[in-house]
Amino acid sequence: MSAAAATIAIVGLGAIGRPMAERIAAAGLPLVVCDVRPEAVAGLPAAVAVAATPREAAARADLLLACLPSLDAHRQALTGPDGAIHGDRFRTYIHTGTTGSALVHELAAALAARGVETLDAPMTGGVPRARAGTLTVMASGPESAFATARPFLAAYASTIVYLGARLGAAQVMKLINNMLSAANLAVAAEAMVLGAKAGLDPEQMIAVLNAGTGQNSATLTKIPDHVLTRGFDYGGALYITDKDLSAFAAEAKAHDVLTPLGDQVRRVYAEAMAEGAKSDDITTIVRHFERRAGIALAKTR
Repeated sequence: MSAAAATIAIVGLGAIGRPMAERIAAAGLPLVVCDVRPEAVAGLPAAVAVAATPREAAARADLLLACLPSLDAHRQALTGPDGAIHGDRFRTYIHTGTTGSALVHELAAALAARGVETLDAPMTGGVPRARAGTLTVMASGPESAFATARPFLAAYASTIVYLGARLGAAQVMKLINNMLSAANLAVAAEAMVLGAKAGLDPEQMIAVLNAGTGQNSATLTKIPDHVLTRGFDYGGALYITDKDLSAFAAEAKAHDVLTPLGDQVRRVYAEAMAEGAKSDDITTIVRHFERRAGIALAKTR
């Protein structure tokens, strides 16, 4: 089925799902949206249809994409009483959440019994790149499902990597990415708080790090744009990171791989979440180190 002849439904219009929907709508592709919050679907173009339930969305579209914050939310949206599994039209499910491979296999098995193919296709890049349509998508699953979904993925992603037919491979890749991203932010925050306590200017530290081997995603964007400004508005919540790091630990256990550094990163984020609010932005991880050092990592001029 060509993209021109297909309609996609998106269930979950949160921080990432909403801009993804906007990019698909801007590309002129037929779109149905569904979210439990009425305000989440407000303000979309008039051509975008709104469904009251995932079941209704799945009955009005050929593909259904879920972008939801938790494993339970995915189960409810896909296999609950008003879940998409009861819709009689869609034949391709795109799983974009970061949940670990076990849930993907669970959902895929249930959907396969209804003749629906599953594509595991999480993305990375954060809210800013979702808005710009430059996310990176990693996908795994049947080639036929990937071919059907690709035109829609291309509306919000500038890089799409197909990892093969083995379902769940994309989840493992996403968890690896998110662990590295979370670790980069925590370690950069720890190191730069030390530098600030020792009298170094934070912006000068960023200039050196980004021109040297210490460069990473935290020093390139998160710290200069969202920490030094004291905005703490990158767009991802601590509880989402905690969920991702827990999924990484579960995947490591399933494959009998030791991850002592990953375990420590997970502990630091859990402590930071306990000190503040679980919905705090991920960049507030710096406060975990600031409190102990008695100094704030902020612009000095």
